[in-house]
Amino acid sequence: MSELVFVKMEGAGNDYIYIEADRADADWTNLVPWLSDRHFGIGGDGVILIAPSKVATARMVMFNADGSEGAMCGNGVRCIAHYLHERGRTDEVTTIETVSGVVKVRRLGTEGDRYEVAMGLPQLEPDEVPVAAQVSESGFVRVSLELADQRLAAVALSMGNPHAVTFWPQLDGLDVGRLGPAIEHHHLFPEGVNVSFAQVLNRGEVALRVWERGTGETLACGSGACATVVAAALSGLSERQVTVHARGGDLAVRWESDSVYLAGPARTVFSGTVTI
Repeated sequence: MSELVFVKMEGAGNDYIYIEADRADADWTNLVPWLSDRHFGIGGDGVILIAPSKVATARMVMFNADGSEGAMCGNGVRCIAHYLHERGRTDEVTTIETVSGVVKVRRLGTEGDRYEVAMGLPQLEPDEVPVAAQVSESGFVRVSLELADQRLAAVALSMGNPHAVTFWPQLDGLDVGRLGPAIEHHHLFPEGVNVSFAQVLNRGEVALRVWERGTGETLACGSGACATVVAAALSGLSERQVTVHARGGDLAVRWESDSVYLAGPARTVFSGTVTI
């Protein structure tokens, strides 16, 4: 028996359990589903380890709620930066090592709870997503998804992890619990996929619901918000600077020539210890 010290943090409602540890410190694959359980554990969309790094301020090791390991979490890296800043271990700019590379996080203003992440450029080639499809004449991947009872169009791209972005006239009443897993496990996506259900409100605002690979529907998804803005802009539906209205709060996304930038809140909910 041993005790784990944890901090529960959230970014626009996308909540994770944060633990200072390394990948090899425990059997995280089996431990994470219990920790993430909202009835019998601490509860969260997954577990994020804050580990030492040789190339950045810290290293993020991300686990989805089912125990599978993820590659990128825009809300998660903001929360790590907030965690380190609260403890005086970084200044206004933090670097976080992820599976998808090192990202830079900047603290915004003096309120202390908003951060901006340079998420890198979108990856649009099929093998970068990955997706079993070809680039369209428009220069990006459009796929037609055959589901059990309908056909859906989606834009496929990677923001450090795979995303399928679908556009809808409205999101109210949409059966995300049925469509999400059907698309996540579609045969065109050999590694699974995060699914964005987006409603373009105007050229500067998008409403978003997200089904996250390995977790289910979450209140927000940072990389999903970025992928949605890229897909909307490529499709001629929006500008490159958009406010994304997720169910847990608003995220600001802008697509520049050097990176897609994601800004939003990061907040500590509570901390404690758990016996394992």
